[in-house]
Amino acid sequence: YLQEDPALEIHFKGHKDAITSVDFSPNGKQLVSGSLDSNLTIWNFRPQSRAFRFMGHKEAVMGVRFSPTGQLVASASRDKTVRLWTPSVKGESTAFRGHTAGVRAVDFTADNERLLTGSDDKTVKVWTVQRQKFLFSLSRHVNWVKCARFSSEGRLIVSGSDDKTVRLWDCQSQDCVSTFQEHGGLVNDVQFHPAGNCVAAAASDGSVKIWDIRMNKLVQHYPVHEGPANGIAFHPSGNFLLSAGDDSTLRLYDLLEGRLIYTLRGHDGAVTACSFSVCGANFASGGADQQVFLWRTNFDQGAGGAPQAETMEVGEPAQPRKQQQDGSRPSRQSGHQQQPLAGQRSAELASSSRLVTDVGRHGGRGPSSAFDDSLPRPSLAAPVNGGGVAAAGSSTEQQQQQPGSVPPVIANTLEHVVRQLDILTQTVSILEQRLTLTENKLKDVLDSQRPPSAK
Repeated sequence: YLQEDPALEIHFKGHKDAITSVDFSPNGKQLVSGSLDSNLTIWNFRPQSRAFRFMGHKEAVMGVRFSPTGQLVASASRDKTVRLWTPSVKGESTAFRGHTAGVRAVDFTADNERLLTGSDDKTVKVWTVQRQKFLFSLSRHVNWVKCARFSSEGRLIVSGSDDKTVRLWDCQSQDCVSTFQEHGGLVNDVQFHPAGNCVAAAASDGSVKIWDIRMNKLVQHYPVHEGPANGIAFHPSGNFLLSAGDDSTLRLYDLLEGRLIYTLRGHDGAVTACSFSVCGANFASGGADQQVFLWRTNFDQGAGGAPQAETMEVGEPAQPRKQQQDGSRPSRQSGHQQQPLAGQRSAELASSSRLVTDVGRHGGRGPSSAFDDSLPRPSLAAPVNGGGVAAAGSSTEQQQQQPGSVPPVIANTLEHVVRQLDILTQTVSILEQRLTLTENKLKDVLDSQRPPSAK
């Protein structure tokens, strides 16, 4: 079902520390990333659009998730809180407080009514979204809960822990109905198959495993990463699985054939997170190199023979196929070989750093715009593929040949307007800094003039 090799489209820079989590908006036009720098950033795919950095957590952001409606973003942090953000320039957020240790996982039910949180306090907690009311806690793990997810219908929860177990929970009875203990390492990520009949887990021993939850049976095992496997994601069709590892690679598996088909490189260091878009046309990855990559899957969306998620049955692993010996360019990687494929692209080929606007500064006091002059402004480009990101550096002539391209006169006007807005935001930022310095100096002067008895 692959038209051509997966391709790196664009990468985003702006975080100051390693990426911990990435997630697409439901409409596929935005991407949110969380980082050890205590912030989460929403990246817009439209050309010349600003990114928005949400500041409010006091410690590292360990997990981020868009709500099914796209009207909220949830973030989990080491500061023991989960925040619900309105993804706008206002930077408004509300905090869920109930865990006694850092929170690593967060997820919504498909109906947007409930929220789960997983924490280093060894529990998974479930809350209502609208009233923000605590419902119940699941507490059979004996070590940190690193990851947790709702099933598509919200009836089950799967969680993974540093106790080397994957647990399956019934939300109605709040009982642990299955426990998988076959991992040789700590469980770093878990996911439900879109059909709901299987769960996958990534572990610190570098393996990716898939269990059939109806038979409680291990059906596929991929011991391919040379180091911990940090994140996994199912393609919406249910036919493919993506994993991210400490060995600087993304691995793509064909679940129908039970084999590794691609090894993708680009990050400079560990790949710490990955996610597919809702439609499956793109996937994203985040790394210890502080960068977020947007990839194009290049799956054949019109393949009539591709099974749908609800009818897919994960098969037993197939025998590895032999490598091509005629020197021709391979389009897939067979078996569990770990060398890079032809067609992989370096991260530097699709650079597109964005202007970043800080919102929610000082714990959500209000919007505070700031121009980050370390991030160069991307070139103006016309939307392609229904609002996707055009390749950086495309010429005006190329843009004019595409339907819906921006005329040169309008493009120049927009670029001039954006340049003036940048100057204004810089000026506001400088004035804000000077005002803060003045307030601090005035406070020092008043403190020094107070008599000793008043201090």
